Amino acid sequence: MNATVRRRSGWLLTGLLFFCSLSILAPMYLTVVTALKTRSDTGSSLWGLPHSLHWGNFSEAIRVTHFWHALGNSLLLTAVVVVFTVLTNSLVGYAIARNMHRRAFRGVFFYFLSALFIPFPIIMLPLVKELSRLGLDNLGGLALLYVVYNLPFNVLLYTGYMRTIPIAIDEAATIDGANSWQRFWRVIFPLLTPANATVAILTGLSTWNDFLLPLVVLSNQNQYTLPLTQYAFQGQFSTNYNLAFSSYLMAMAPMMIIYLLAQRWIIGGVANGAIK
Repeated sequence: MNATVRRRSGWLLTGLLFFCSLSILAPMYLTVVTALKTRSDTGSSLWGLPHSLHWGNFSEAIRVTHFWHALGNSLLLTAVVVVFTVLTNSLVGYAIARNMHRRAFRGVFFYFLSALFIPFPIIMLPLVKELSRLGLDNLGGLALLYVVYNLPFNVLLYTGYMRTIPIAIDEAATIDGANSWQRFWRVIFPLLTPANATVAILTGLSTWNDFLLPLVVLSNQNQYTLPLTQYAFQGQFSTNYNLAFSSYLMAMAPMMIIYLLAQRWIIGGVANGAIK
């Protein structure tokens, strides 16, 4: 009886995974074949394979969106955000984790967690107005916002992960004459590699793919990121899906490659930090 139940459960989970895979593979297939079709091919058969591979869609999408310039903006923004997020958020997480027995630090911890429940649209308009007055409606101000908005989740992850690091390591470093800064940067920070990798990958993906925050913050079109350039294919009455999907594939490629290469660190970091 138990073997029969397990067999049925296995088939049920297999079927569930199959349909979940279809929800990802079907849109990806449609994106790829549409990017390689002409507009007439798309109009005659949406799901069918292209009669001939139309690679010119990619070169035209590059021209229309100023792809290389937008790519440079996205790369610069993502790199700056990832570096500063890892350096600053890990430091905040360390300070809270090692002082959780103090009421003030516990209050700061729960204050950060409460920010997870505040939807961005509620503070969007006041924030945009404030940034404009401060002259931060540019890539620099946008990077600062990403670093700050990543704090709540990252503090949760870093705090959980650092609790798995024995405090005896800090005490040993103190006996050797290390001060607080030296203990963190020379002893603790190298031990945070799984958590740092997780934060870096998740931050990089979210920053690279974000559309709303750059849309409401950036006022100079020369600083537009790749998601914003997709507006070039949106007309008043029609959309050029062939060029749009070609641009989408080129924009997705860098992050997909990085994610495939580093996904084991994401899974390991979340498991060791958020669950323990």
